[in-house]
Amino acid sequence: MDKIASARNELAELQCKIGEARQRLELTLEAAGAAGVWVWDIPGQRLTADARFAALTGQDPIELAKGVPTSRFFAGIHTEDVRRIRLAVAGILAGAEVFSKDYRLLREDGGIRWVHADGRTVLDELDQPIRFHGTLVDVTDRKRTEEQLRVAQTAGQVGTFEHIDGYGTVSVSRQFCRLLGLHPTSVLPVRTINLLVHPEDRPIIDPKLHNEPQPDRNIEFRITRADTGETRWLARRGECHEDLEASGLRYIGVIYDITESKRIEERLRLSNEALSENVRERTRERNQVWQNSRDLLTVVGVDGIIRDVNPAWYTILGFEQPSLIGMSFVGLASEQQQGNAKQLVSFDPGSPPASRELELVGADGSPRLFSWDAAAEGELIYLYGHDITAERRQAEILRETEALLRQSQKMEAVGQLTGGIAHDFNNMLTGIIGSLDVMKRRIDNARYDDLDRFMNAAITSAQRAASLTHRLLAFSRRQSLDRKPTDVVPLIHSMRDLLTRTLGESISLETVLPPDSWQVITDANQLESAVLNLAINARDAMPKGGQLRIEIANVTLAEGAIPSVDGAAAGDYVRVSVIDTGEGMPEAVMEKAFDPFFTTKPIGQGTGLGLSMIYGFVRQSGGHVELASEVGKGTNVSVYLPRNLETAPVITIADAEPTPLGQGETVLIVEDDAAVRLLVVDVLEELGYVALEAADSDAALPILQSDARLDLLISDVGLPGLNGRQLADIARQTRPQLRVLFITGYAAMAASRSDFLGVGMDMITKPFAMDELATKIRSMLVGC
Repeated sequence: MDKIASARNELAELQCKIGEARQRLELTLEAAGAAGVWVWDIPGQRLTADARFAALTGQDPIELAKGVPTSRFFAGIHTEDVRRIRLAVAGILAGAEVFSKDYRLLREDGGIRWVHADGRTVLDELDQPIRFHGTLVDVTDRKRTEEQLRVAQTAGQVGTFEHIDGYGTVSVSRQFCRLLGLHPTSVLPVRTINLLVHPEDRPIIDPKLHNEPQPDRNIEFRITRADTGETRWLARRGECHEDLEASGLRYIGVIYDITESKRIEERLRLSNEALSENVRERTRERNQVWQNSRDLLTVVGVDGIIRDVNPAWYTILGFEQPSLIGMSFVGLASEQQQGNAKQLVSFDPGSPPASRELELVGADGSPRLFSWDAAAEGELIYLYGHDITAERRQAEILRETEALLRQSQKMEAVGQLTGGIAHDFNNMLTGIIGSLDVMKRRIDNARYDDLDRFMNAAITSAQRAASLTHRLLAFSRRQSLDRKPTDVVPLIHSMRDLLTRTLGESISLETVLPPDSWQVITDANQLESAVLNLAINARDAMPKGGQLRIEIANVTLAEGAIPSVDGAAAGDYVRVSVIDTGEGMPEAVMEKAFDPFFTTKPIGQGTGLGLSMIYGFVRQSGGHVELASEVGKGTNVSVYLPRNLETAPVITIADAEPTPLGQGETVLIVEDDAAVRLLVVDVLEELGYVALEAADSDAALPILQSDARLDLLISDVGLPGLNGRQLADIARQTRPQLRVLFITGYAAMAASRSDFLGVGMDMITKPFAMDELATKIRSMLVGC
């Protein structure tokens, strides 16, 4: 704001000077004492003028008073102004009335003066010019002031100065002094001004202007202010003119403060230097990456021609850099991979593709696999290829090793499984075969006493074998489940007495059975067996007594909510938890707890199929098992069973009933095992049924398609040729109301009874007691 105010003051001073000069000119013209007068006789071509005109133009006043040729009017005019003045005079002679011009006059001493000429023409009666007269006035001071004003206005209204070549002083303005820190004055010595300038910079006032016809108009320099000692940056602008008073040069200029702009310029310079250094550093880093990268770095044009490659091309593929430049990138790919290569170098830059695998052929002809990324910039495509050949080989070796490991694990598991089965079955078969052998020898010797003991031993071993088979099927999730809506709370409540007797007096039983528990979809008998097995395991883990708690809760699992639950899917479940205060399991035991035949019990006290059977049954039911245990604090086994979302009758456990007898109904038994068929036919006949038998479906079809009476079809599921279900479907084409009872030891298709059985069909699993078979047959026939 101070600079603006000072500049305005300078401008005001200059404008005042111009006004004063013009006023003096007007007063001079009015007084006519300072003005030269001339009269130009146009027809006579004579010029007369007074002494003042002669003095201004440097001519003889006596000759001018007598009259001279009109060409003397142009004597002394500056060569640069002659032509302009001659044209103006020609206009007067041609009839123009007014002449008013400023021009320069050359003096005998070499000086220059500015004059102003005003003239008029006098016309005759025919309007022809006969006389041209006027006045000539010196306006040098006005012109000098106007030049100062023009230069100052060009420079932005700051400190002004004027220096004449050869003089030791300078005319200065007040603002000029203020910028240098000097007391305001109108004249300053050149030496005083230049002493304030930094020694390494150009001086403000150059005393040798005559040696430089075209000196620098604009310079920048530093000064040390005279008042404060502060260093400031100033700029000088100006112009050289020929001096109006004498020969030589006169410099009119201005100075103004540029310190702030210099500071900004310095900050910008430092910033640019830092930026340049960063660019250089980044360039060095980029060059290091380009030179040392183990990946193939490639610059390709949109035409697919290679523009540049990094040294890794030689290291990996054996190609020299110069040999690749100008080649087609697609041509480096194997024949089968050239389609992928074309897509890699012709992608849409707006949507670059994901990493693409591409195989290239090396200089030695060997293929190598790379994972490529691409980026586009202008007409160039930048490709980045990472060698994954070794990774793929390692991955392939890993897959092969994993396959061998899985096969080894399978064989180990099969060996463990078959070993356990062989061990347990050999024990059971020994009891059966031994007991039957003893009975046969005693009967042959007519010794009938004590036969019941051996018969019971054989039956017990056979039942153990049947139980082992069921456990194996449950573990492998291949047992036939009768999955129906089941209310878990009454089922657990009905087991309380059995559990109390099983646990003994040293273990207290607690149950948490909420009345609002959801129904589940499961096989009630298998669930009852699973809970009993878990209770027995808990009892064995508490040899000194403890507490067993059975807890039922409704839970909703989110995805991954329970990481320890195997494959837990989101949904609603009923959780049945069996929690004991026993010895607990270490981590190593927990990892193998569900493996078949794994047991921590002494030899002969456990088969190792309890938990594996429970796990298989629950997973086959669509549920999950969670195991948590801590040594010395107990174990918690939680079974998650899927919630029943359909409305259906809830099953209950029926009480045992006497073996029912037949009423003469006809039953067809289709069984490929002769021993089983013999037993079933014998039982049917003893119970009062008419029994028909067939060894396979081919033998059974003629009977089924005949007109003979037939009330029930009993068929094994796994028959040679047509299986049992296919045979039943054919039979119902001619006997749509025929009841069908399937018997099976194992059938994968019958793992879920609800999916396998149709209306009027039921199933019984081998081995079964004859009473169980009779009850099942009677219930189906009564329902006819």
